Amino acid sequence: MTAKEQFIQIYQDKIHRPGAQKLLDYLMGENSDFFTAPSSSRFHGAYEGGLVQHSLNVYHCLVDYLARPRTKECYRMDYSEETVALVSLLHDICKLNFYVVDYRNAKNAQGVWEKVPFYKIDDRLPYGHGEKSVYIISSYMRLSREEAFAIRYHMGFSNAANSEQINNVGRAFEMFPLALALNVADMEASYFLEGSIH
Repeated sequence: MTAKEQFIQIYQDKIHRPGAQKLLDYLMGENSDFFTAPSSSRFHGAYEGGLVQHSLNVYHCLVDYLARPRTKECYRMDYSEETVALVSLLHDICKLNFYVVDYRNAKNAQGVWEKVPFYKIDDRLPYGHGEKSVYIISSYMRLSREEAFAIRYHMGFSNAANSEQINNVGRAFEMFPLALALNVADMEASYFLEGSIH
C-alpha cells in the first residue's frame, strides 16, 4: 500500500465530521500537490511524497505516544481517534502548494558542472506555519479549541522568535496537552524516523 493509500484509508476510517470528505477531495484534486509535495526543502522528507509520508509518521508517533498509560493516567490525555488522526495527518497542510522545483549548478561525480533540481519555497499564502494549517482546515471543517491549538503550536519552541512567543508556546502546552503531544510526535518523526538519527 502506498503512502497516499495509507493516508486516505486512515483519514476515511477516522475523520467523519462535516466537511472532512470535501477537504480530502481537495487534497486529491488537481489543484493540490499534497501527495507529491516534499516535507521540507532540504531537511526531513525533502523528496517527492515526503509530506504525506511525514504526516503518516507523525500519526503513528502520536498514536504510540498517547497509548502510554502515563499519558492517560497522569496527564489526562485521552482523545478520540478522530482528533488524533485529524491533528497529525493535517498538521502540515500549510505545506500544500508551498514548494516548487528549481535548478542550480553543482559538480557531478566527474567534477563537471551540471544543473540539478532542488526544492525552493514559493509561499503564496504567507500566514505563518501552524496558523496557516488551522486556517486551511477551518475552511472545510470545524476544529475544537484543543485541536486548533495543537496544530498551531506543533512546532513548539523551535518556531518561537522572541520571549512573548516562547511564553505563548509554554502556555499553550500547559493549557492544551495535545499541543505538547503533537510536538513530541512531530519531533520524533522529523529527527528519528526521517532525519539522520536512525
